[in-house]
Amino acid sequence: MAYNFPDVFCWIQSLPPISEWETSSMSLNICSSSSSSCQPRLNLTVSKNNSNNHSSSNLYFVIIADCNIPIHLWTSKPFKPSSTTITNKTHNNNKLIDDEETISNLFVNFIQAILLYGSNKNSTPFLRFPNLDSITSNNFSDVFNLSFFTLLFLVCIYEAPAADFRSGCISNLKDHLTGSNLEEHWMRSLNLAVTNWVGELEAHNNPFRTPCPLFSYAFSTIGLWKVQLYCPLLVMDVENSKSNPASERLQFSLRYHHVEGVLQFNHKVLIKEEWAEIMVDIDNIRCDVIKLVNESLMSQRGVGAAEKHFPSRISLQLTPTLQDQVLSLSVGKSSENPRKEIGVDKSVEASFEPSNPLALKVSAGESSTVSLKPWKFEESVYGYSANLNWFLHDSVDGKEVFSSKPSKFAMLNPKSWFKNRYSSAYRPFNKEGGVIFAGDEYGEKVWWKVDKGAIGKTMEWEIRGWIWLTYWPNKRVTFYNETRRLEFREIVHLDVA
Repeated sequence: MAYNFPDVFCWIQSLPPISEWETSSMSLNICSSSSSSCQPRLNLTVSKNNSNNHSSSNLYFVIIADCNIPIHLWTSKPFKPSSTTITNKTHNNNKLIDDEETISNLFVNFIQAILLYGSNKNSTPFLRFPNLDSITSNNFSDVFNLSFFTLLFLVCIYEAPAADFRSGCISNLKDHLTGSNLEEHWMRSLNLAVTNWVGELEAHNNPFRTPCPLFSYAFSTIGLWKVQLYCPLLVMDVENSKSNPASERLQFSLRYHHVEGVLQFNHKVLIKEEWAEIMVDIDNIRCDVIKLVNESLMSQRGVGAAEKHFPSRISLQLTPTLQDQVLSLSVGKSSENPRKEIGVDKSVEASFEPSNPLALKVSAGESSTVSLKPWKFEESVYGYSANLNWFLHDSVDGKEVFSSKPSKFAMLNPKSWFKNRYSSAYRPFNKEGGVIFAGDEYGEKVWWKVDKGAIGKTMEWEIRGWIWLTYWPNKRVTFYNETRRLEFREIVHLDVA
């Protein structure tokens, strides 16, 4: 079982003012190595300098291997707490760190230290981090702790003195980090910072664009290709939007989201007498729109998490990069046109009025039901590229959502399909607002025939994709709508054997 690590963020937040310290430092035990003969402990220590003047005290956070002789493994930059945190008698403050700036700077210090252990450390001093809007959410405390334990993991590998002590601590940390959704937490933290940064640039009418707003990667293994991507919604290209601007609160709700996408393909090679067949089919396509701030902040400054963009089109292109040995490409059939079934129920009710036996009251009614398959899948071929497309359609007029906008009547009609789109029984999304396309429902296999000369070699494929996100009002009464688009490109490999 993984070691039960303490909540570092909570411990730092609860530290008393310097005036109440009986010693020059305070420590928190992070973990101990039971395999070491001297039983060393790994501590996080906050120390003040030796100045007797509390008003000029600086704070240092230190990771210490506490054995017979304490060894400093990592030391933070000096932090000077704000004047309101020095004494508690005047300001009725019982915390050492009560200002957001200090804890935000410490968080950035963790990230900078982590990056310094990377191979591209020469560029690290030039990175700039924006101030965080809020550090009070539960989400921030999770990411803060995650960043600290990531730093601690690297420090133990590179700085810990004894092999047995290092091994024990790394083992505990490894289990702890493996048990958490490290990648998702990390990318949500990073994209929150990117969103704040771009928002600040836009507020000052700065035309500068982020150099690489989207992070994606791919890996190839036996029988599987996978692409993972993350992109802040604010940096996606605007395809079309309503000229009327959204309200300030609606803008806040719409901008503090990002896209998390997963593309998984199964692949198989069949060796024939005349050629080799390379077959690829869809395992899972997932696209989720995830909020970057907590529910409380979303409701306080925005209009709630119910107002957000939704996936309206996903387009993928699979292409072998070297095509001299490709003989042919075949695709399966596309899905049928959106299915609409109309059923009409007619009823007649009759009754006698009790006060008048000769009076007959008759009423007639008619109701219709409509069933629509909202997503349509299409496969097509361009050269030796296989194109896979998923389109979301308006259930009333059949128009593709990503390239159209709802009528004003539909925007005001509370029974339109895109109203309450995350809770209605016929919603085209899951309750979180994302979509999942499984191979058994959307898409058949794609297969290339290649020359026998490719057998025994490794072939390279390019997976290129575009994702459209659209906003139409959900529970709000507004005429604002827009569609944004992101693009990615990754390379995967396959052994023809």
